[in-house]
Amino acid sequence: MTDKSSTSTLRITIMIIAILLTLPGILVKLGIIQNGYGAEALLFGLGLLGAALMLSWAAEVSQMDISQGFALAILAFIAVLPEYAVDMVFAWKAAGDPQMAHFALANMTGANRLLIGLGWPMVLIIFFIKTKKKSLALSKEHSTEIFYLICATVYAFSIPFKSSLNLIDAAILVAIFVTYIIRTARAEVEEPELVGPAAMIGSFSTGVRRTWVALLFLYSGFIIFISAEPFAHSLVEFGREAGIDQFLLVQWVAPLASEAPEFIVAGIWASRLQAQAAMGALISSKVNQWTLLVGTLPVVYSIASGKVSALPLDMKQDHEIWLTAGQSIFAVAILCNLKISWYGAIMLVVLFMAQLIFSEIRMEVMWIYLLFAAVILLRERKHLPGLAKIGLKFK
Repeated sequence: MTDKSSTSTLRITIMIIAILLTLPGILVKLGIIQNGYGAEALLFGLGLLGAALMLSWAAEVSQMDISQGFALAILAFIAVLPEYAVDMVFAWKAAGDPQMAHFALANMTGANRLLIGLGWPMVLIIFFIKTKKKSLALSKEHSTEIFYLICATVYAFSIPFKSSLNLIDAAILVAIFVTYIIRTARAEVEEPELVGPAAMIGSFSTGVRRTWVALLFLYSGFIIFISAEPFAHSLVEFGREAGIDQFLLVQWVAPLASEAPEFIVAGIWASRLQAQAAMGALISSKVNQWTLLVGTLPVVYSIASGKVSALPLDMKQDHEIWLTAGQSIFAVAILCNLKISWYGAIMLVVLFMAQLIFSEIRMEVMWIYLLFAAVILLRERKHLPGLAKIGLKFK
């Protein structure tokens, strides 16, 4: 067997394995397989893994036709569909049960903080271990994601002052997201370096290649959509049987399940020394969640209520949003010069773990985030105009 045929066989085998991983979850969903909560969480988790692999291939190959930023934005949107599914359910139910509003915000803020507190450092640690470098430099194209994340974060600080999330918030946050998507769609197209199954798909003719990419996006999105909520539910129920606090499960366990596809895709890319693309995907996911996801909550709540309504927030939820916004502004501060060092990654992890383990000091951690962010932004202020220039460059 020649090296070429051997490589082709390996690529096909990997693709078949990814597809097979998604099948058990479908069988559980159809009721053909019935198991306990632990087994169901495992089977749906395998489905998410298979979907994540296919997402990574589709996103890589799609860069042959669209800009990397737009491809990553599409990837981010599909990858966070599980989060949308879970949060929309909570927001819908909140119209009849106010306690559900508490869970909707808990799930959203938990997902956002997990993304930066664990997702970003994961990519950086893999990169630092494999390259022995002390910092990761991002390309100037990533200024777009960072700029719109800054816009969303600055606005998010205003939400707790109203103690509600209303349709005006929705309009502004969704407008930021739409502007971001339009901007990334108009970026330049660059030829990607493809490996594995992505290289095989990329070698097809243009029509066949685009069909494969579309099918991979659609199928992986379908698997994520049908698997994420039961995956989270199985984990929650399994944890409940073990006597774990319900709020903690909704805020941390369920989001960890729904964020799994993004983490897996980013980890795969980072292991291939595509850390820039991996970070771009996670930053784009953060923009997505911090704009469109948050913005749709009051819309769903209003529809379920049958009238224009604002999703109510209590003091605890206000604090959750402030803490999440504090972490976000600190994260963009350490990225504003398009370079993040190993100690920046460590600070993200340490501060995240501090507010996770010692929940009583969450607001103190928020002030630490703000203090560090202020110092860094003051020191790196010369880079901010450049971020805005690229972020607002539509031609």
